[in-house]
Amino acid sequence: MQMEFTRKFNKEQSSNLLSQAIFKFLPYWPLFIGLIILGAGSAWVYLRFTTPLYETTATLLIKDEKKGAVESKTIESLDQLSSKKIIENEMEVIQSASLIHDVINQLHLYAPIYKKAEFKKISAYSTAPVQVQIEAPDDIEPIENIQFKFNRHDSSVVIDDKIYPVNTWISTTFGRIKFELNVSGKKEDGGEYSFSLIKPKSVISSIKQRLKVTTSNKMTSILNLSFIDEEPKRGEAILNELLLVYNKANVQDKNILADNTLKFIDERLKSVEQDLKGIEGKIQNYKSQQNAVDIGPQGRLFLENVSNNDQKLSDINMQLAVLGQVERYVNSSNNAIGVVPSTLGVSDPTLSKLVEKLYASELEYETLKKTTGENSPTLIAVVDRIEKIKPSIINNIQSQRGSLLATRENLSATNGMYTSVLRAIPEKERELIEINREQGIKNGIYSFLLQKKEETALSYASTVTDSRVIDKAQSSDKPVSPKKKIVYLSSVMIALLLGMGLILGRESLSRKVMFRYEIENLSELPIIGEIGIEASNDPIVISEGKKTFVAEQFRKLRMSLNYIGINSKHKKILVTSSISGEGKSFIATNLALSLALTNKKVILLDFDLNNPSITSSLNVHNEKGITEFLMGESDIHEIIQQTEHNPNLHIISTGNLPSNPTELIMNGKAEELISYLDSSFDYIIIDTAPVMPVTDAYVLSQLCDATLYVVRHNFTPKVFVERLDANNKINSLNNLAIVFNGVTARGIGGSGYGYGYGYGYIYDDRNSRKKLSYPGS
Repeated sequence: MQMEFTRKFNKEQSSNLLSQAIFKFLPYWPLFIGLIILGAGSAWVYLRFTTPLYETTATLLIKDEKKGAVESKTIESLDQLSSKKIIENEMEVIQSASLIHDVINQLHLYAPIYKKAEFKKISAYSTAPVQVQIEAPDDIEPIENIQFKFNRHDSSVVIDDKIYPVNTWISTTFGRIKFELNVSGKKEDGGEYSFSLIKPKSVISSIKQRLKVTTSNKMTSILNLSFIDEEPKRGEAILNELLLVYNKANVQDKNILADNTLKFIDERLKSVEQDLKGIEGKIQNYKSQQNAVDIGPQGRLFLENVSNNDQKLSDINMQLAVLGQVERYVNSSNNAIGVVPSTLGVSDPTLSKLVEKLYASELEYETLKKTTGENSPTLIAVVDRIEKIKPSIINNIQSQRGSLLATRENLSATNGMYTSVLRAIPEKERELIEINREQGIKNGIYSFLLQKKEETALSYASTVTDSRVIDKAQSSDKPVSPKKKIVYLSSVMIALLLGMGLILGRESLSRKVMFRYEIENLSELPIIGEIGIEASNDPIVISEGKKTFVAEQFRKLRMSLNYIGINSKHKKILVTSSISGEGKSFIATNLALSLALTNKKVILLDFDLNNPSITSSLNVHNEKGITEFLMGESDIHEIIQQTEHNPNLHIISTGNLPSNPTELIMNGKAEELISYLDSSFDYIIIDTAPVMPVTDAYVLSQLCDATLYVVRHNFTPKVFVERLDANNKINSLNNLAIVFNGVTARGIGGSGYGYGYGYGYIYDDRNSRKKLSYPGS
């Protein structure tokens, strides 16, 4: 029954976590209010001195080969150099260091200008009267906070009392620079400005961190660009310039290929034209020498058939020549940019795309090499990309070359058949046919080159970008960071968490028992009462008609004795504790007085033969007492005294302190004394020594019906309570229950809830429960 009561009692006390939290932290509300005010003040200071950031967005439509966004067929047919884009690749291109580097140089972002404001400096990109341009941005030596002023009257800049004209290159200690008038800036005298010089690669890294490129969804080829910057106008300028540079690079790539193709065609046309002139002269000379020999019907038929075959052979030879040219470019490029070979005449579009990718990657490599180190992850990634493209091109060339050589062999065999037919034709006519055949081949090549030149010229003239800006850059009206609501809310949350941490650190991390639930977690024994601190420090807190808070707590403790089996037949109660100073004598004395107030005859025994204190508390003499009775020097009637506090309360003091109290208690006289008192009194309260120094309590507990074990708030070490259950199994204390003593008010000023739970449940013999509101809460 004892264990069942214990489990139910403790389980009910731990059920309401919310109540526990309120109980734990609410008493410290002034601390939380102070921390919240401090946190809100810190948040205000943070918002006051933190530069707000704005988000700029833009939208770009890309012509993707897997998605929509296909331009009109007319434009597409004219733009022979167009190559549809893969959206994922273009996302990387837009964020590439090479494009961002061009944006930085165009907008002079390597030399940001600031204006001095209260306690901080703010960006003056759009408001400064001038912009700073560096002649060699890639050679910049970083320098910060170069102060200058603008003179509106003569449009000059003053640095360290030196006057510099605008729109003119000047030599300074930090390089050759030029101050350009800012079209949108304020042309006002005075005003303290400053500029810094930053290496482009550092600016590239900063921009890439704040630039985000995403797609609307997987089914579209629309890119959403967003950029975070402290100045909205600068953010818009960066995004707009980035889109412009991207489109220019797209067109430039096409134009480079077109230029190389036209150059190749012109060179071939000159060569074929010279060959044709030579052949025409050869025909004229042959006819003159042979007296105007003409080709007969059989010769014309042969010439017609063989011309088609020769044209095919010519096309194949041209493709093989182009493949050889591309192969030499790939093998000799070594990541360095060169003259891109034309892929004119090659029927496989994959090769053209691979060559275009290789050129774009080499161009990016050349740009990055100027702005980043050799071990830069970005540069290494570009080199890896180039090394992956090259084998793909070589494999493609080898595959096409094998196919073309096989086709050429078949065509050559066909030509052999035609040649055998030619032997049947008269010799003079046959020679003329050979000359005309050669002329036909050259004419075919010439016509083909003229056609391709016209197509390339049209494509060059109608070159359009493979993207279109849907929405130009536009900045948000309100800053995206810091957000006031989130900052203030975070400051409040941090204040609350800090307050909780301080309280938990002070109370929960203490090695002493602070809370009732700590006792319940450490021991399975029931807690039948909580006793607070009496403000008067009077050891006697119980008297007739007294209704103080602590007096009511003792009355509730008295009531709780019924639930550990104390009644008219079982009335002997032992009071002990772990160590001295926990208030066991205080509990024993006032519990005895509380029982005496019920018109019950109560006797209090001061069995603490090591350090007695009850005698002085109740103002009784100590000439004879328990020691004298145990030694056989006095009888029972001589040692029983009546107290002046209540006629129903009697006391037996310790008497003179013995040298061997434990042996004295075990001599059998203690059983005789308690047996006699059991027949004469309604309640027997025994105050004994703490269990840690001596074993007196274990001996006397066997003579009693219940043992009250006193645990004092912020005094009793937790380890003693933790060992209580295990020790009690070895040296049993009869019918053991805990009284939580010294429970103080919690919180700032001691006006909050106490360290107990405030309420719990107790069980009677019929297992029905009654709500028990414990004091100290």
